[in-house]
Amino acid sequence: MTFAWLRALHYGLLPPICLLCGTAGAGDRDLCAGCGADLPRNPRACPGCALPLAAGFDGDCERCRARAYSFDRAFVPFRYRPPVDFLILGLKFNRRLSHARLLGELFAAALAERGAPPPDCIIPVPLHPLRLRERGFNQALELARPSARRFHIPLLADGLRRVRHTTPQTQLDADRRHSNPRGAFAAGRPLPGRRVALMDDVVTTASTVAECARILRASGAADIEIWAIGRAAANP
Repeated sequence: MTFAWLRALHYGLLPPICLLCGTAGAGDRDLCAGCGADLPRNPRACPGCALPLAAGFDGDCERCRARAYSFDRAFVPFRYRPPVDFLILGLKFNRRLSHARLLGELFAAALAERGAPPPDCIIPVPLHPLRLRERGFNQALELARPSARRFHIPLLADGLRRVRHTTPQTQLDADRRHSNPRGAFAAGRPLPGRRVALMDDVVTTASTVAECARILRASGAADIEIWAIGRAAANP
């Protein structure tokens, strides 16, 4: 009740403004109806890794058929294309936490539309302490907050630890992206029989989330679904 009152007061004093075009936001979201309609959605996706699929193609993508990932499935409602990439990059590198709130709310809305049973917990992909100190926040944790709050799902910020400082994936070619996350994560707590959602911002090669999922599985997780905002079209 207190949260709802504070939220109403906030939007009464500071009405929502679209983060993309600067016009009035729709409802209580910092996104207008027009820009919302133009978001690059990912409705036809591989059920295994959420890779966007061509029209007329059903089932797992070629890579998922060729190998078994350490996670069970992925849910990524948007493609990593403009303006989703603009919002994510602004969050990560320009500290625009308003972008995290908007993207997290859009993700939570997509979850509600899907209507699947909620997981037992959400675990964000962690940052190494050096990068966390440099950035000031973990974008995966911030993106997970709206879904945790809306669906009353425990958000376990300590579910995973990053124990090795790695080169950012965006600076590497496809081959090095696959090997870069190996050994970079450790379990934060036991997860016997838990159904886990692993939250990240973007999935490209799925190497990072696959390595995280491997650690979660070894910690006892029975079911692991990858959650992310954007899915890159390439899956080298």
